[in-house]
Amino acid sequence: MKKYLFLAIIGLISTVSVMAQQDIKFAEGSFKFGKIEQNKPVTHIFTFTNNGAKPAVIEFASAECGCTTPEYSKEAIMKGKSSTVKVTYNAAAMGAFSKRVTVKFAGINDPVILTIEGEVVAAKPKAGAK
Repeated sequence: MKKYLFLAIIGLISTVSVMAQQDIKFAEGSFKFGKIEQNKPVTHIFTFTNNGAKPAVIEFASAECGCTTPEYSKEAIMKGKSSTVKVTYNAAAMGAFSKRVTVKFAGINDPVILTIEGEVVAAKPKAGAK
């Protein structure tokens, strides 16, 4: 009997966790910049909607390296409202990149992972430059 009660509790917890994750819906989870010029930062704005019954609050958004900077509102996002996470990549290093930003919402165990990708290429010489 204890075994079945334990399994029922685990199932309930899993269901609540999945339901909480569905409360926040991002329009997209990744973005590809394509080729970008070196030392010309690029930005993408990820939009999400709070479909839950309670206000949503971002606890933190963190990038996996210093070359990527996330920005987000500290305000609560009410039911049915949308907000954004703005992600900027500094494009200092040449070559292909794939960077992740972890977004953690209050009251939701599993964070959302946003990804940006692209390739940093040499900047085009300015007209008239020798």
